[in-house]
Amino acid sequence: MKIGLYNLVSEVHNEEYIDRTLQGFLVDIEEKLGEKFENINLEDFDKDYFLLIFIKSGGVEGKFKQIFTQIKGPYLLLSNGLHNSLAASLEIASFLKQKKKRVEIIHGDSDYIAKRIKELRKIYQVKNRLLSFKLGVIGKPSDWLIASDVDYLKVKETLGISLIDIEMDELVKEIDQSHHFTHPKLNDIKNKGFDSESIDGALKIYNGFKAIVNKYKFDGITVRCFDLLEIYKNTGCLGLSLLNDEGIVAGCEGDVPALISMTILHFLTDEPVFMANPSSIDIDKNEIILAHCTLPLNMPDEFYLKTHFESGLGVGIKGIIGEGEATIFKFSGDGKNYFVSSGEIIKNLNKKSLCRTQIRMKVDEDVKYFLQNSIGNHHLICRGDNSKLVREFFKW
Repeated sequence: MKIGLYNLVSEVHNEEYIDRTLQGFLVDIEEKLGEKFENINLEDFDKDYFLLIFIKSGGVEGKFKQIFTQIKGPYLLLSNGLHNSLAASLEIASFLKQKKKRVEIIHGDSDYIAKRIKELRKIYQVKNRLLSFKLGVIGKPSDWLIASDVDYLKVKETLGISLIDIEMDELVKEIDQSHHFTHPKLNDIKNKGFDSESIDGALKIYNGFKAIVNKYKFDGITVRCFDLLEIYKNTGCLGLSLLNDEGIVAGCEGDVPALISMTILHFLTDEPVFMANPSSIDIDKNEIILAHCTLPLNMPDEFYLKTHFESGLGVGIKGIIGEGEATIFKFSGDGKNYFVSSGEIIKNLNKKSLCRTQIRMKVDEDVKYFLQNSIGNHHLICRGDNSKLVREFFKW
């Protein structure tokens, strides 16, 4: 998405002179961005630009009032420190707020402006991308997910995401077709020294997942995976790990709110996302242990193959996730609430009584959230402190 710059300057000023004085201002920002602005006209507003309205000088408030209805908001006003630009931006912003419009003045040094433009453009890229997203719900949510209902129409209206139900029988047919899809990590998996028959069965399930994804052109799926234990005496853990490794968001247990949360977090941060169960909480230390038997294979520093925790069958994934900054997130099924916190992964654990991948995380927000206001069970973790970016996404 290119950055379009719509310029506003007062006729009282000499525009050629103003452009000369502002050239360094724009060049500095472009250097920090690593790309150039594209000057646009009113007729370009409907094109695929990340749009900034450059308030070059004071005295443009009336001009803006005449054309603002032609601009699809929100309104991002780029302001410099010369020619009463900020004064005009403040008046325009107040006018827009009176009209109940979303507006922000982008003003400061070139480092801040470039950083803010990158943040906001990323948010709009994700928002626009979600409008065409299709997520598959294979089988119904697991019976224990009694607080994770989702209104498909509301999700479509709020985020633009289409949720499409697929019967479990259709997945079984694709698994039994014995498709053979390639993946760059197959040799690594087969050389882990784990039971080859279990690996072959898990890869057969992966091929069924991939066939459904390709058939419906899904951007992500969630699967009622425990049904596979009864049918194949194997799990979807490895298959989901491989899909996530490819950038196809894939979640467990038919948990739709978790899948939507994974999708938002992954595409906002460009990081792989670990869907996990909160397992225990230390209120005094503000720490939480999270665990699950699958995670994206491109997330851990190293991984091992184990059996699935609850059943002792098939293939589960034990990943060692690098310690350091992390983000934990969950979006509610009704679209009204979300939780996000920065934190730090401080240890990988090896408890026999938990799912295979286990981390201890120190959370910056109060962990009593999980005990008093938790949005369901599953929560989503990615590397890096992306909490501000998540909050900005929901703000805009």
